[in-house]
Amino acid sequence: MNSDYDVLVLGGSGVDTIVYVPELPLPYADSYMIRPGIETRAGQTGDFVALGLSTLGLRTHHVDMIGDDPSGDLIRAFHRDRGIDFTEVPLPGGTKRAVNLVSPDGRRLSLYDDSRSQESDRLPEDLIRKLAAVSRHAHVSITYPCAFALPLLREAGLTVSTDLHNWDGENPYHEAFAHAADLVFVSTTALRDPERTMRRILERGRAEAVVATAGAEGSYLLTAGDGLVHVPAVTPRAPVVDSNGAGDAYASGFLFARLAGEDLRRCALHGAVAGAYACTVPATGSDAIDRAALIHEVAALSGSRSAEGDAR
Repeated sequence: MNSDYDVLVLGGSGVDTIVYVPELPLPYADSYMIRPGIETRAGQTGDFVALGLSTLGLRTHHVDMIGDDPSGDLIRAFHRDRGIDFTEVPLPGGTKRAVNLVSPDGRRLSLYDDSRSQESDRLPEDLIRKLAAVSRHAHVSITYPCAFALPLLREAGLTVSTDLHNWDGENPYHEAFAHAADLVFVSTTALRDPERTMRRILERGRAEAVVATAGAEGSYLLTAGDGLVHVPAVTPRAPVVDSNGAGDAYASGFLFARLAGEDLRRCALHGAVAGAYACTVPATGSDAIDRAALIHEVAALSGSRSAEGDAR
């Protein structure tokens, strides 16, 4: 298949303010003295997936709604400096922002500003059709405007992946994404019965596989043919400093392998390696594992070399 892009990433742009706290949950106090400090940087889920894919050598295009404001400038610079193609659509309410509280053990609590989006926000249909026509695969963030793009991606014949993040398995908002994707990622954080939720996604949607990430416990892969498979966590080669972006990195590694023709279990191993690497990157930084390092690490763990990741 000839295409300009391997992956079209929709949505998930934003700016985070990182605050390092002495512990989570943070006990009430009038004030805290914070070290190493407070820093604002571009990068939310869509930005980090695009970064991970691009660093792995996949031709990536990111499209989202951002504001004409200083936060939007940070996002524009994030993509420009890393050579990631980015199409912006004006967001009248301003660029999405969040505050991330990060504990010494790398755990994170995110506070999202929910006032930026409006029910009328949309990604233009003609733009999505144009980008979908020159892409192989689409990874869709669960931000509001992206829901309306799902039928257009399917109409264009693209395979679709999505990340439901910390879905509780019940909120109906997430179901449109869960049931429209060929590959679904979800965290076990808020799931009472992860396997039950994963099976419901397979039964009610079109997914060929559902992946539930479980932090230090690894991840779980469910397919109709092979049932539930546990994928152990990978020990990072450097100290764990932050879990921010680990799920996005996992998805990037998984998609890299899938587009290279690897089987789903091998894809999950690629995801685990990429996610482990992300845990060694401070929340204030933006870095992702590269292709050579990922292939080398997977080979060392599995005893066999990965596909070269030529997704073209």
